[in-house]
Amino acid sequence: FEVFFFFFCLLLEHEFLQGIKLIDMCEQLENCNRTLVEAEGLKAGIAFPTGCSINHVAAHYTPNKGDDTVLQYDDVMKVDFGTHINGRIIDCAYTVSFNEKYDKLLEAVKAATNTGVKEAGIDARLNEIGEAIQEVMESYEVELDGKTYPVKAIRNLNGHSIGPYQIHAGKSVPIVKGGSGEKMEEGEFYAIETFGSTGKGYVREDLECSHYMKNFEVGHVPLRMARAKQLLATIDKNFGTLAFCRRFLDRLGEEKYLMGLKNLVSSGIVDPYPPLCDIKGSYTAQFEHTIFLRPTCKEVLSRGDDF
Repeated sequence: FEVFFFFFCLLLEHEFLQGIKLIDMCEQLENCNRTLVEAEGLKAGIAFPTGCSINHVAAHYTPNKGDDTVLQYDDVMKVDFGTHINGRIIDCAYTVSFNEKYDKLLEAVKAATNTGVKEAGIDARLNEIGEAIQEVMESYEVELDGKTYPVKAIRNLNGHSIGPYQIHAGKSVPIVKGGSGEKMEEGEFYAIETFGSTGKGYVREDLECSHYMKNFEVGHVPLRMARAKQLLATIDKNFGTLAFCRRFLDRLGEEKYLMGLKNLVSSGIVDPYPPLCDIKGSYTAQFEHTIFLRPTCKEVLSRGDDF
């Protein structure tokens, strides 16, 4: 895992990213992931699609086939990626920008995530972690083109517990005050992630959907459409309950699957996860680590030299 994350960080620090097609970047990173973890079906591989959400888009964006979006100098890109071995997921994210005017935004969110990691631990209350995160993040301001914006925690996004083959395992780690007073427990895995924005600090679903995931709780659902049955078999074999995107289906040779996918969604077997967006013209940032609560210590599984 250390080699994997080192490579990702090294690759994303290079200035050659400016001007790259996002679809090319994602496919390069995902191919690297598959190689380094020796991807093999559900035993090891990619935990979810590489997110590369830009500017006001905070999360759940990855390019679909035919999307030729190019990374520009003034963009703020959230890179969200993960890997798994036997369903044990490491989830990590950080933000890339080229223009120094966004530095304070990135600094605020990174500091907030590090605060969340520091506050987390056995018997830590989730609502108290969220309050500490918000206090740090919202102490920052960012000046953009002569106007000062407060950095706002995106109040309807949060961290989460992680289970085997389950990226969101039931507990939420808020990034604002309030929420559940439930405690963290020994043996749990958590994604500590925070999002900051120069906009409203609230996201809504928008744009074309690329992310999908089989419902973890769903049982057998009878399907009449033959194409949906065949597509479900492909999903079960290759992803199980891990998230996937349309590019992953393209890579497996699936064709003309959109109606079948729509049928799986309408049947409640597969859930769609469209991009999550603040107001247009705003900028958002994200940083994230995965932690494991051992009996005597807290291990940050995704920690690298620079984050």
